[in-house]
Parts: sequence; C-alpha cells; structure tokens
Amino acid sequence: MIKSNWYELDDLPAVESPGLVFYEDLIRENIKRLIGMIDHKARLRPHVKTHKSAEVTRLMLQAGLKKFKCATIAEAEMLGSCEAPDVLLAYQPVGPNIQRFMVLQKRFPATRFSCITDNLEAAENIALAAKENDLRVSIYIDVNVGMNRTGILPEAVPELYKALRTDEHLNLLGLHAYDGHIHEADFSIRQREVRKIIQLLQSLQQQLETEQQHKPTIVAGGTPGFPIYAKESDFECSPGTFALWDHGYQQAFREQDFLTAALVVTRVVSLPAPNLICTDLGHKAVAAENILSNRITFLNAPKLVPVSQSEEHLVLDAGENHRYKIGDVLYGLPIHICPTVALYDYAYSVAADRTPQLWPIRSRKRRDTI
Repeated sequence: MIKSNWYELDDLPAVESPGLVFYEDLIRENIKRLIGMIDHKARLRPHVKTHKSAEVTRLMLQAGLKKFKCATIAEAEMLGSCEAPDVLLAYQPVGPNIQRFMVLQKRFPATRFSCITDNLEAAENIALAAKENDLRVSIYIDVNVGMNRTGILPEAVPELYKALRTDEHLNLLGLHAYDGHIHEADFSIRQREVRKIIQLLQSLQQQLETEQQHKPTIVAGGTPGFPIYAKESDFECSPGTFALWDHGYQQAFREQDFLTAALVVTRVVSLPAPNLICTDLGHKAVAAENILSNRITFLNAPKLVPVSQSEEHLVLDAGENHRYKIGDVLYGLPIHICPTVALYDYAYSVAADRTPQLWPIRSRKRRDTI
C-alpha cells in the first residue's frame, strides 16, 4: 500500500487532487507517543479541532482516552455520536448556540458535556436555558492568562466562582485556560512563560479550595506548552495538533517527537512558462493565513519556490531545466494542518493492513444535525 518513501501511494490514480491524505498508522503512533508523555491517560483531554473526524476520535477512544475538548457544537455532536464519555466545549455559548448546547446534551445523555464561561451574564443565560430544559449544565470558568482573547482576569475569578457555585442549574467543575500567545521555538523561554501560568493557576486553585471548600479541576494549555503541563499532576492537558502534526510545529517544537501524518496531494495542471509549473493547490485547498512562502512544503520537491496562488491554482518556479509534465504529483506538507483539514469534506485514509478508505471530515461544518 505504502511505498519506500512513506508518503507515496500505490493507488495514486484513485486520489483526486487537490486531496487530503491521512496516514492511519502514523496517527496511531502519534496517539501512542502522546500517552507516553504523561503519567496518567485520565489527564489527557485532546482537542479535536485539528482532525474533526469521527474515525480519528475512535482511534483515540480505542487507545483508552476518554476526555475530549472541542470548539464548535458540530465537533461536540461528532464526539457525542462516537460515545465519547466526557466532552468540554471550550467556547462560551451565546445566542442560539445556548439552546443548541441543551439539545446536544439531551441527544447524547451518555456523554457528559461541559462548556466555559467568563462572565456572570453569560453564565446566567446558560443556567436559565438549563432550567427550561430540566438540565444541570457542567461548566468551567475561562481564565485570561495573557492571550487577551477570552477569559476573565485572574483577580476576578473568586467572585464569579462563588456566584456560579450557588446556582442549582450549574455544576461548576473548575478552571479553563488557554495560553495561545506562548509559542516560542526556544523551549527554555516557553517553559519559563508557561511556568508563570502554572503558578498563577495553582495559586487560584489553592485560594478557591480554601475559600469555597471546592478544589477546581484545571484544564490548561494546547500543544506548545503540553510537555510542561504534562509534568504537573493537577492539570488536564489539551493538545490537538499532535494527531496529524504539520511542518510549522515540526520546525518550531522539535522537543515533541510527533510524526507528520497528513499531507495534501496536488497535480501539475499547466506549464505556463519555461521555468514555471502550475498545480491545482489553490488557497481553497491549503491554509493560506501565512505569507505565500510559508504555506506548504513539498516532500518530493523541496526546492520548488511559490510564485503566486489564487483560489484554485498554485504557481511554482521549478527552474528552466525542470522535467515536470502535466499530471505529475506533488506531496505537500502544510505549514498549518488545522485550517487545511477544515477545507476538505473527506480525507483519503491509508494504512498498511487495509484497503484505502474515505474518512469524512464531519465537523468541518458549522452545523451537523443540531
């Protein structure tokens, strides 16, 4: 099935381009490596935003992972359909999404769903909906630890914590914190900055345990800080990119030995000038939030230089003496895999011991059935 170069596919004619390819054996290995980096599986709460796939979720469930994190109702629904035992929606539901969150819990009663909040008004709206639906909603307080995107400032946490603890329709579980502003490639710098957050959250935890007689669970961090949080027994950890990995994290976080397990296949569709080739990898097929030179690298053609990209085309400088012809295949490793996966309806999944399969990227949609 897989040739001498790990990424080359025997059944290439069957793969449409541009096409997303998942390498199942490598995904399984990444899950195994993740588990090996922490003392207890119960402290892992992987984020599904990277793969958005029921099939990858089931691989994690088979490996003994029971807690998950997600960012959208559609991702939460996918997890519920997989019978994931514990799902944290790491997003504060507002507007119609509050009722969608209630429907989600009724649809999948075997899954304990929770969400986050960072202010009393939003929490009261969630509690009111819970009352109207005869539910008790599990909830975490989202703490702003420096990213300044969401979250309540640390000094205001105790007051909100006290208010939520007395609401009979809310089950306050603990604190949630995301440190997406910390992504230095230098591990020593990253470690120093993450340690500051760890100390802050541990101090809050101790204060709340003393004042409220309730020790909050802490869910913190993403992929960059994972090796640091993993050493703290009080923390649940939520890396997500580990499942597929990408060139950006491969270069930035070398201390994390995950394997790149997803590629994008593209083909040469035109030879517009002596030195140029054009492929079908437009910015509707690979994440394009970075500058043109920092979107993708080709494993079987690392010297190609991007010249321009539009919605359905990527023009590359191959040099005037190149030998590319129409239909030639390039295997691309995205710089950022998460938004790349979200551009595809399905992934072409390959493994050594089975025939290829199409795995739906089910949660790329904003709405599934709820």
